Amino acid sequence: MKRVNTLLFFILDVILVAVLVFLDQFTKSLAVKHLMNQAPYPIIKNFLILEYLENRGAAFGMLQNQSLFFIIIGTVFVLLMVVALIRIPAYGKYHLLRFFLSLITAGAIGNMIDRVLLKYVVDFIYVIYINFPVFNVADIYVTVGTAALLVLILFVWKDDDLDMDKARHPKIHSAFKPKDSDE
Repeated sequence: MKRVNTLLFFILDVILVAVLVFLDQFTKSLAVKHLMNQAPYPIIKNFLILEYLENRGAAFGMLQNQSLFFIIIGTVFVLLMVVALIRIPAYGKYHLLRFFLSLITAGAIGNMIDRVLLKYVVDFIYVIYINFPVFNVADIYVTVGTAALLVLILFVWKDDDLDMDKARHPKIHSAFKPKDSDE
C-alpha cells in the first residue's frame, strides 16, 4: 500500500510539473508573440512592465552564452529532483516538501527547454520599482519554491523531519503496536 501511495503521489508530482512547465512555456510564447520587437508594455505604472528579453546567461546576466553548461547542470538537477520525489514519503508534512520541489523542478525544466530549443531563455517581467532583472514564470517557480523550502527547513521542520529513512519507516507508537510485538 505504501508503494502504491508513493507511486500515486509521484504521478501527481509529474502532472503538477507538466502543468507548470506548460504554463511557463505558454507565457513565454505570448511574450515572443506580443512583446518581441515592441515597446515595453506597462502593467502597473512606474512599478511593473512586460518587456521582451533574450537571456543568454544565468541570473543577473552571469555566465553569458554557456548553454551547454546550463543544460548539463539542469539535467543533473532534474534527475536529482526525480530521485528526491521518489524517496520523499507521501504523507502529512511531506506534501509541502513535494510541492515545493515540484515547483523548483518545473522552473528548471521550463528554462532548460528554452536553452535547448532557443539557446537563450525568454524573460519578460520587469519590476521597475526595485530595478530587479527581467525574469519569467519559471524563475518565479524556482524563487518561490526555494524561499519556501528555506523557511520550512530553517524555522518549521526539525532535523528528524528531514531524515528520509526515518520518515519512510516511522516507528509505531507503543499504543498502536500489536500486543505480541517484540519492538
